[in-house]
Amino acid sequence: MTAESSASALEQRVLAALERVIDPEIRRPVTELDMIDGVTVSTVADGTTRAEVQLRLTIVGCPAADRIERDVRTAASSVDGIDDVAVDVGVMDRATRDALIDRLRGDRPRGHPFTPDALTRVIAVTSGKGGVGKSTVTANLAVALAQRGLRVGLMDADVFGFSIPGILGIADAKPTRVGEMIMPPRVHGLAVISIGMFVDPHTSVSWRGPMLHRTVEQFLTDVYFGDLDVLVIDMPPGTGDIAISIGQLLPHAEVLVVTTPQKAAADVAERSALVARQTGQTVIGVVENMTGYVQPDGSVLDLFGSGGGDETAARLDVDVLARVPLSLALREGGDAGRPIVLAGDDTPGETDAAAEAIRDLADRVIERGRGLAGRPLTVTPR
Repeated sequence: MTAESSASALEQRVLAALERVIDPEIRRPVTELDMIDGVTVSTVADGTTRAEVQLRLTIVGCPAADRIERDVRTAASSVDGIDDVAVDVGVMDRATRDALIDRLRGDRPRGHPFTPDALTRVIAVTSGKGGVGKSTVTANLAVALAQRGLRVGLMDADVFGFSIPGILGIADAKPTRVGEMIMPPRVHGLAVISIGMFVDPHTSVSWRGPMLHRTVEQFLTDVYFGDLDVLVIDMPPGTGDIAISIGQLLPHAEVLVVTTPQKAAADVAERSALVARQTGQTVIGVVENMTGYVQPDGSVLDLFGSGGGDETAARLDVDVLARVPLSLALREGGDAGRPIVLAGDDTPGETDAAAEAIRDLADRVIERGRGLAGRPLTVTPR
């Protein structure tokens, strides 16, 4: 084998190794994304074999640049026969980036991809009033679904009371804009978007209906979640503009209603479900949060009363899918930015009743599957 053919063979092996490098935001191999502009293998003066990799990032200041460069260097160095690796980091030209954006969008029409005939299930988690732990339940449910191997996106539509980034431990995370596309941060297996990633966390959001509708529409249309099995939406409490907008944009969504056991919460929880039904959405069940506090002697103290979840479910003619007990660990996990359903990853055998209830909720959501209501059937009668 000549020196030239040997170098060519090594270049192909390096390219093959680079197929294992995944862009952390787009979740596809860098080779598939045209981020590798070339690989050259040569013998340098001291006799060592060097691979020079031309890496082209999607944008200037890409937040994942260091990680991608490190992974590229590691992959190229793993090839037998390569002694040294040099990575030339640059940025894609506009034509290449525009072609990439078109490829990522695919052939879907302009608009959001979460249509009734799409394969992605949309789960909207709502409540009649604030303070019932809706966002905590939503974040933990999304993580639990991802733990079960599903590809999950989480959209924080609670514009005025956004808390999802903090609960997930990414309060300072920012999306990356590639052309017109927004690449959401990823954590715990989730692709996450929230208005909290675009505004000062200490500034109140004071928007009216049209601005709220446009925000929700842009989250659904411009954010690149990738191919999802489930999109979980943390809805704002009540029956305001956003609930109506999401009902119009996602009339096929499945709705979970979160309430607490006391009668006052149960009364208003029903209203949010009725608005969802008016837009065509399907209420699939009730989650009763803060059900009771298990004391050291095993007895349960009903700090917030009892029966609210059953009452709401009866009025809506659905089941109570989960009863999540009061849990100090659940609250601490939200404050620390580490959802409690992750606890089992670090402490096998150690369980929390609230975590188990939410994991069971994830299983029941998965088992329920998605109905065919509102979906076109791709069959032709004879």
